[in-house]
Amino acid sequence: MNFDLDQEQLMIQKMIREFAEEEVAPGADERDRTGEFPRDIFYKLADLGLMGLPFPEEFGGGDGDTVSFAIVVEELSRVCGSTGITYSAHISLGGAPINLFGTPEQKEKYLTPVCKGEYLGAFGLTEPNAGSDAGGTQTTAYLDGDEWVINGSKIFITNASYAKNLALTAVTDKSKGTNGITAFIVPTDAPGFTVLNNFEKMGLHASNTTELVMDNVRVPKENLLGKEGNGFKQFLATLDGGRIGIAAMAVGIAQGAYEKSLQYAKERKQFGQSLSSFQAIQFKLADMAMNIELARNLTYKAAWLKDQGRKFKKEAAMAKLFASEMCMRVCDQAVQIHGGYGYMKEYQVERYMRDAKLLEIGEGTSEVQRMVIAKTIGC
Repeated sequence: MNFDLDQEQLMIQKMIREFAEEEVAPGADERDRTGEFPRDIFYKLADLGLMGLPFPEEFGGGDGDTVSFAIVVEELSRVCGSTGITYSAHISLGGAPINLFGTPEQKEKYLTPVCKGEYLGAFGLTEPNAGSDAGGTQTTAYLDGDEWVINGSKIFITNASYAKNLALTAVTDKSKGTNGITAFIVPTDAPGFTVLNNFEKMGLHASNTTELVMDNVRVPKENLLGKEGNGFKQFLATLDGGRIGIAAMAVGIAQGAYEKSLQYAKERKQFGQSLSSFQAIQFKLADMAMNIELARNLTYKAAWLKDQGRKFKKEAAMAKLFASEMCMRVCDQAVQIHGGYGYMKEYQVERYMRDAKLLEIGEGTSEVQRMVIAKTIGC
């Protein structure tokens, strides 16, 4: 059993860590304050060849593995959660369903520009009345001649303001339940398609979170993604991979909060000695380091299983669940170690804590992860 990263993974880790420190970290606080989307960062990531990292070279990708993808998400999130989630969603939710279920023609047309970073990938599943209950989709699509006509809305969709096309689900046969849900590739500039960006969020202020409204949106017959009636299954499979991205993001945010806390504890003097000399603080930092390492191992194992072509649903759910809840605990203790300063934006750990909360909610809540795990262990 070998836990070492290979040479390519180490090279990617070194490159993205340097990029994160030099290009992403300096403006993270300001972006959190203003909500400005970091477009330039993603142009630069495209120049580095990372926007299509795990996808085939023939479509402009990097032919990289899922472990490398997790490393990139982790390192970006270590300095800026908004950048981390934007990249993770671009790959695991935007590009992945087209790569997994698209025809060669669809991949050439829609995956190639995503890989090149010409626009961001996005994915439309969640609806105002269908969050954890993804099978409760109310958006509909019916065939009219050679076109599908789509009506409905999606909510909490990442990156859609910067996507030219995205995959989404709609009910094509209500009588078949979840077997009547179909996936489509839809241009965001199609007549009747509206992207609204009006949300005021607790954290991740510099990520793009939108609502989609479809009013008689027409797409060609060939824009059906995969097989008619398989959309629900396809998107659940997509979410399995996306959970690795969320887990990696949680590891990164927790690592960033831990590093800030360790540095502060060494520098801060109280009662004539550094905070790090007090056993109470040492124990907090020890627990942080231990739990981050556990979450990282879970995340990399799920990624490795995916790369081996083996089943990884259970491991991805475990990684996402444990890492997201661990991240919240680490960020809570990071604020505690900083004391009153931890409550102030200047010391950044309050940003980490606000950003961390979404990870217990997005791509399946903690409760849903426990349901997934329970089912996979035979309950």
